[in-house]
Amino acid sequence: MWEKLYSKNGLTAKNIAKELLDVEIGEKIPRVADYSEKLSIGRGTVQIALGLLEELKAIRLEARGHLGTFLIDKDIELLQEIAGISPLIGTMPLPYSRKYEGLATGMVEAFENAGKKINLSYMRGGLNRIEAVRTKRSDFAIVSKLTANNSLEKYPGLQVMKRLGANSYVSAHKVFLADSEEDSIRNGMRIGVDMDSPDQKELTFSEFKGMDVEYVYINYMQLFDMLQTKQIDAAVWSMDDKRLKQMFTFVDFKSEEARKTSKDTSEAVIVIDGARKEEIVDKWGTVANEDILSIQNQVEEGTKIPRY
Repeated sequence: MWEKLYSKNGLTAKNIAKELLDVEIGEKIPRVADYSEKLSIGRGTVQIALGLLEELKAIRLEARGHLGTFLIDKDIELLQEIAGISPLIGTMPLPYSRKYEGLATGMVEAFENAGKKINLSYMRGGLNRIEAVRTKRSDFAIVSKLTANNSLEKYPGLQVMKRLGANSYVSAHKVFLADSEEDSIRNGMRIGVDMDSPDQKELTFSEFKGMDVEYVYINYMQLFDMLQTKQIDAAVWSMDDKRLKQMFTFVDFKSEEARKTSKDTSEAVIVIDGARKEEIVDKWGTVANEDILSIQNQVEEGTKIPRY
């Protein structure tokens, strides 16, 4: 059946599939004559193309005499595939916490509920995700508001398309201490810092500014082990990481600058290439922030199993 899409009729079916993505179920579709004029093809070709789309089960039509033909059902994902419209590809942090598992599940299920598909890849480091957008390996990146603001200053062509609100990215950051006997930060400490994580890096340098400490450059996936083996004495990290929270002592930020910066790390934002805004907004469609966040909350509360 699919080989028919490579014929003249198949090319017409692809064009009509794209048009039908904008027609809502229950609505009247344009007349054969309308498609014929718009696409500069014969009426017979239009009729064959519509029949092909029905054979492929991409659409279901119902003729109602003089009232016209109505779209009874459509498979949005299949229509997109036929039309050559690929699903959105996004990058987000590795799902090491319930919050990120919830965010990933929220994205996937909210798109599914809207009859759409989305592909997510999981990538360490906000700067790496921003770079994936800049090099067109990804349509959008999920990063913190802090990382987004810094990136937009450096790359004016980027744009924030969606803001998901406070606590959608991280609940809070704290300073985790390797030694349970410690109850505060001090001079002489070895501090873990991940230079690929803009949020962790900026919070760390803000909190320990002016102190006599040694910075140890690490990958944040090593944080737990390096605190446990006391290769580092302290590190800034998210309270959403249950292993760290349960294992180590943690303290609030002392620095006013770090406390202020921390607020901008709590919100998840969607960053895109501004030149592609119309295309990406069109593919995003009616998927609402509230749908994503509702599912995220259910995963965090344990009432929904993560699926991403």
